[in-house]
Amino acid sequence: MNKKVLRSLSYGVYVISTLDGERHTGCIANSAMQITSSPASIAVSINHDNYTNSCIEKCGKFAVSILSEASDPGLIGTFGFHSGKDTDKFSDVKHHVIDGIAVPDDSCGYIVCKVTGKLETSTHTIFLGEMTEGDVLSETAPMTYAYYHNVVKGKSPKNAPTYLPEEDSATSSSGKKWVCGICGYVYEGSVPFEELPDSYICPVCKQPKSKFKAV
Repeated sequence: MNKKVLRSLSYGVYVISTLDGERHTGCIANSAMQITSSPASIAVSINHDNYTNSCIEKCGKFAVSILSEASDPGLIGTFGFHSGKDTDKFSDVKHHVIDGIAVPDDSCGYIVCKVTGKLETSTHTIFLGEMTEGDVLSETAPMTYAYYHNVVKGKSPKNAPTYLPEEDSATSSSGKKWVCGICGYVYEGSVPFEELPDSYICPVCKQPKSKFKAV
């Protein structure tokens, strides 16, 4: 069975935000979809291990912020590779609050929902929400899952529905690639090289050179 065929389904890259008490938090998801048009209803899939899952359960609201191809990849590092349990993810992210929920400014649009139901699977909760607010912030093309992998050169967080274990495996022994051990970002040099520059910082998760390994 080749699970890679699942990637032929359409996916985006979204920041799903909610409240942890009075503190704003959220995570990255790539499974969000419109269910109905009237009333406008949205479904999002959140792993049980994501702190955001329990926060949505308690808050009863969530927002879907649609990242664009022009969005800072650092948002994916902040919301996708750190836990909201011990990280204030919005502390350094420009955002505005809509209907009580924070949404990043660096997105092409957002949808705020009140939870109307849920479906449990063995690993994820599918939250159903009715849209209460929403707007288009820019006309920039939304970032697709394929764009994130092929252009941004990132990998899926382990809690994502589309994560595949082989993403963690080395794919080359040419010495021309360096892979971030935190988020999987791949730096490909145009010519062979021995070391990354000492000042190099991962553009996705903002980790230093020491977190990269040659493959």
